[in-house]
Amino acid sequence: MVDPATLEKRLITLEQVVFDLQHKFESKPSPENWLENLIGSISDDSAFLEALEYGRAFRQSDKPINDADK
Repeated sequence: MVDPATLEKRLITLEQVVFDLQHKFESKPSPENWLENLIGSISDDSAFLEALEYGRAFRQSDKPINDADK
């Protein structure tokens, strides 16, 4: 069994962390427009372009091959 003093100390630490997280979350203004949440979320353009290319390749792989294209 855990020592009561240790348990109390851990509980106090946990309560402080929860308080800090709640304060951080509540003090952050939430934008009205959902798009404002996404702006700036892709900071690395090369990674974004690579992801677009993977998506394009995936969509193209699902298309049937025409005999005229061969």
